[in-house]
Amino acid sequence: MRSIWNGAISFGLVSIPIKLVNATESHSISFRQIHTEDGGRIRYRKVCELEDREVPTAEIGKGYEDADGSVIPITEDDLASLPIPTAKTIEIVSFVPADRIDPLQMDTAYYLSANGVPAAKPYTLLREALKRSDRVAIAKFALRGRERLGMLRVVDDVIAMHGLLWPDEIRATDSVAPDASVTVRDAELDLADALMDTLGEVDLDSLHDDYRAAVEEMIAAKVEGGTTTAPEPAAEPGGGKVIDLMAALESSVRAARTARGEVAGDKEAEVTDLPTRRSSRTAPKQVGGKKSTSAKKSTAPAPKKSTSKKSTAKKTTTATKSTAKKTTDTKKTTTKATTAHRTATAKKTTTANKTATAKKATTAAKRRAS
Repeated sequence: MRSIWNGAISFGLVSIPIKLVNATESHSISFRQIHTEDGGRIRYRKVCELEDREVPTAEIGKGYEDADGSVIPITEDDLASLPIPTAKTIEIVSFVPADRIDPLQMDTAYYLSANGVPAAKPYTLLREALKRSDRVAIAKFALRGRERLGMLRVVDDVIAMHGLLWPDEIRATDSVAPDASVTVRDAELDLADALMDTLGEVDLDSLHDDYRAAVEEMIAAKVEGGTTTAPEPAAEPGGGKVIDLMAALESSVRAARTARGEVAGDKEAEVTDLPTRRSSRTAPKQVGGKKSTSAKKSTAPAPKKSTSKKSTAKKTTTATKSTAKKTTDTKKTTTKATTAHRTATAKKTTTANKTATAKKATTAAKRRAS
């Protein structure tokens, strides 16, 4: 690896010649700016405003613009002559526990390589001292025109240095925290803990850049003359606003356990609903592949309702038939009584007529005889 800075580590009166090497590299895909009409490259040229011509890198230097707009030239000799000990030295100022360093301060990482055979012994001494003390070294160094803060620690058998931001470069969090007063219940914290336990740990080496891989596949397809199709956007789980935080947490726990392939009967995969939540729910939820007891109880009385309906329907039908039968019997009785009454009336009328006729005949006979 190519070094970007040569100097020495100042460890008390011990000086360790080192080379500074970048510890990280970017794998992001870079694009060029082009003219969309003809595909021509768009380039930036460094032009002198006074001469109106492009200037090569060898003729470009540094300058500081004053408040009145005037520019003060600054040369590399001016910077090299500054009376600071860190111009070519990484000066260790203290040793502190690693947890004293706020991750917000961490910046670019570098590897420190021993520069030459004589540097091997003091380099190894500092490395082993850092290992045994379980602490990190805080140092000051100058790089690319300014003094910086650094943290030295051991990675495998190499001393690594993380550039640190100065404390006054970290912004305050006052204006970022939520303004509203929010109360989090213990039940919600319990479910959040369960979700964190379910997600568990991850091997960082197994993580990869899906976006970069997709871009590389798209570029390869274009190079081969093929066409690319945009995948359908994945639907957001749940959709809309999260109204019930507890329900969202429970669903997240179940989804995480399903993704991990946990079996339904696993004791560790079971989440017990809290009593306060059961009383507020209208229907129990199934968690961890097991049906809750309350769900069984709620479904047990269902057959009774069906039997009751059948019994009621049967009773109604029987009552209807009984009423119809009584109505028929009443009609028959009424018909019989009417017929009997009519017969009796006819008989009386016939007898009366016969008697009247006989009386008339007798009276007529007596008149003739006289």
